[in-house]
Amino acid sequence: MTDEPSGVAHQLRHQLPLLVWLVLVWNFLWGTWSWANLLGGIVVALVVTVLLPLPPVVGGTQIRPLGLLRFLGYFLVDLVTSGAEVAWQTIRPSGIGRSAIIRVQLRTDSDLLLTILAESLTLVPGSMVIDMDRERRTLAVHVLHVADEGDVERQRESVLAQEERVVRAFGSAGEIAALGLSADERAEAPGRRTP
Repeated sequence: MTDEPSGVAHQLRHQLPLLVWLVLVWNFLWGTWSWANLLGGIVVALVVTVLLPLPPVVGGTQIRPLGLLRFLGYFLVDLVTSGAEVAWQTIRPSGIGRSAIIRVQLRTDSDLLLTILAESLTLVPGSMVIDMDRERRTLAVHVLHVADEGDVERQRESVLAQEERVVRAFGSAGEIAALGLSADERAEAPGRRTP
């Protein structure tokens, strides 16, 4: 006899946060709370999760409170300062100078961490992720107003610093340790995520 939970019960337990979220969204969309909306939301959430299941997230994530605070603090500062810079570049007489597309070699391998990184970079005014090569772990990022090659390198270092903050906020101990490894050492390290 095995101690593994049954398939449906196990799936529902792991899908519970998604189910709760879908029910909440359903009720917010209706704009009023009622038992009918609550029950309708439960039915819709169950139908959506059964008919359109999401692929499992390998390994999940851990939230590290100090890393999360650091990530959020830098993110909020980036939002304000970048927003002000883009606003100034837009209204100043000379307009927006040259922009650039930079390719950044990343160190993390996790789909979830790459998604958080790409979203956090795109949400900051003045930068946008335009391509992600999952197999090579590279991001192509469009950035506004670069004066010279030094600006390009500063932008590249900024992306790598954001990657480190994301990994230290949400990554596993192995992913945090991989930040200090060389590219060859990372390729040989065990525990690679999905291809």
